[in-house]
Amino acid sequence: RSPGRAPVLDALGRSRVGRLAVAGDLAVFEVATAVGLEAIADSERAIMAADSRGVGQLIRAALDAGARRLVIGLGGSATNDGGAGMLQALGALLLDAHHQPIGAGGGCLQDLAAIDLSGLDKRLAGVEIVVACDVDNPLCGEKGASAVFGPQKGATPEMVQALDSGLHHFAAIAARDLGLDIQSPAGAGAAGGMGGGVLLLPDARLQAG
Repeated sequence: RSPGRAPVLDALGRSRVGRLAVAGDLAVFEVATAVGLEAIADSERAIMAADSRGVGQLIRAALDAGARRLVIGLGGSATNDGGAGMLQALGALLLDAHHQPIGAGGGCLQDLAAIDLSGLDKRLAGVEIVVACDVDNPLCGEKGASAVFGPQKGATPEMVQALDSGLHHFAAIAARDLGLDIQSPAGAGAAGGMGGGVLLLPDARLQAG
């Protein structure tokens, strides 16, 4: 296995080096190498704005390395944006009512009015993505990403309510625009809901890590 490195953004939009392993057409990485909670000091945690864009950048790095199979480990993230930033980094359009891209972080999911995946990186077609989840939580609700994991990332009870509402809204728009259920699968709530967002990619599946 040959380890690789790629420039990415952390959950607060700061530059850092992400790591991935590449062996032939297989690439493996953990989302925490890009947007991990351990990289954010307690005093800096800002869960409403924390963004998963760096994970999309790591997926692009894997594609650049020729990967046709990806194994992505979900866990230890500082984010609660349902993978919205990851999708945006891969070319998806998450638009508000004025047809402008929504802002970064789970706090902006309530602004979502439409999802357009036509601009996704074309190399994703035919790439098998296995998402290894460290938990089996659904996306939303009392056992969802925000309620269970939000407090350890710095969310107050009011933030938990707002973030959960945003993920509910994200799931509703995904169901309406794409006909996909990203809310109920076991593991959809992993890594701040990234497990749900990954299901919007062409050939992705969740499984127990």
